Amino acid sequence: MFKHSVFSLPFIFIAMLVASYLDSGSGWFGWRLLILGALAAVTARNFAMGVNRYLDRDVDILNPRTKGRPSVDGRVSNAQMLGFICINAIAFVLVAYFVNTLAFQLSLPILAVLGAYTLFKRFSALAHLILGVSLGLGVMFWVAGFDLLYSLQDMEFDKANNLHSIPSKFGAEKTMWIARSFHVVAVGFWTAFVMKAGLGIWADIAVLFSAMMLTYEHYLVNKDFTKIDKAFFTVNGYLGFVFILLIIVEVA
Repeated sequence: MFKHSVFSLPFIFIAMLVASYLDSGSGWFGWRLLILGALAAVTARNFAMGVNRYLDRDVDILNPRTKGRPSVDGRVSNAQMLGFICINAIAFVLVAYFVNTLAFQLSLPILAVLGAYTLFKRFSALAHLILGVSLGLGVMFWVAGFDLLYSLQDMEFDKANNLHSIPSKFGAEKTMWIARSFHVVAVGFWTAFVMKAGLGIWADIAVLFSAMMLTYEHYLVNKDFTKIDKAFFTVNGYLGFVFILLIIVEVA
């Protein structure tokens, strides 16, 4: 699902924009890196989602929320999923090779981190953090925070099937507080990033806007658990989009 890339793409390009700005005084890093960056983000996301769907077949078929997924009901075969995973893994490594030597050297470790999420939730509630660790500290706590909110939907199922998640271990109320704490930390890291890079008012507004959107997200979920999808996709999607737009204005 391409829409899932909306969470990682803006912050990948924010890092590239700011790195280019600090290196050359211009945020524009060229069409070549723009295309390679987009390809790297999409193939990495495809790989991660493919691994997740393939390894989770045994639990997805039992969960009312996920039993209708193509990976479970037969619309996509195991062989097709494995082929999809392999193609995207190879594509990601090749893209990294054309970026630079360091990116190529880090490509396999990054794939290992991306694939570890599904395995981690079998034995540790830290899986929420693994989901975001490959994206950087600020994004790690942002992703982990909204993943906690999303996981509230499966709290009872996780308990019944011995799956390790923070909601199943600590309950809904404590999970909400942990998610809030994660998002406070995320805003703190974004603030530190903006200060360390020496960015100006537009970057400050980006961080402030993000804090406001995260506050609204928690308001939605706290008010009604049926709003989790809206909080997960819509609010976080707008957060990333507006953040990168303001950074572009800052470094242009």
